[in-house]
Amino acid sequence: MQPEFLENGPAVLIERRKRCLVIADPHFGVEADLRRHGLYFESGTKARLQRLLTLIEETSPDYLIALGDLKQMIPYVSYQEKTEMPVILQKIRELTEFRLAPGNHDTGLEHYLKKGELLSPTGAVIDDTGYFHGHTIPAPELLGHLILCGHHHPVVNIYDSVGCALRGTPGYLLSEIDTREWGETKEPTRVLLVPAFYELAGGMDVRLIPGNKVSPIAKAIKTETAEIFLKDGTYVGRFDELRPDPLEE
Repeated sequence: MQPEFLENGPAVLIERRKRCLVIADPHFGVEADLRRHGLYFESGTKARLQRLLTLIEETSPDYLIALGDLKQMIPYVSYQEKTEMPVILQKIRELTEFRLAPGNHDTGLEHYLKKGELLSPTGAVIDDTGYFHGHTIPAPELLGHLILCGHHHPVVNIYDSVGCALRGTPGYLLSEIDTREWGETKEPTRVLLVPAFYELAGGMDVRLIPGNKVSPIAKAIKTETAEIFLKDGTYVGRFDELRPDPLEE
């Protein structure tokens, strides 16, 4: 099984016995949160949802799996989310089955989901692949599988020998993790960090994720096995081949 990276996402298609279209961190309703901080934007939900529906139509998956942070507001559901979420979910359900691996932003969404759509906060295995948001220690049954997770919003910064840069482009980090961090010895376990579907999310430089306190997964990443991909699947290289930011030097 080879993950297929979909540039118009970012999104991943995982195909074994079932076809699973996977996205992370769409953050629907983010504009309401921005307004709380004095930033006024029209809702981007319609365009973001259409981008997602187009991906579903193009790939014909058995499942759409969202790796958490389907919505934005913490710790409640905003008026924007209350208004938009039923429409979002209905449009998705018209095309495929839906599953949500809940993230730290998803409080209150259980009221909008149907039976079987909400996975455990510590993740679930679907068709021999693990799925979870990434802000907790994954459930033991995920270990030994490839695990896809969100939460980290990975981006790639690429510098050449003269300092020219590709900055802040969404990218993927694929690596083995050291499960001994959690008292487990089941090996090998690989994790694929999926970039945010929300188009203005920004993110964390992949060079800064391993060892970071942002999650138990980040602390467990084995950099010696880590590889980096751009959102269209272009192979960047091994983690230890990434050039540092010239400004850091």
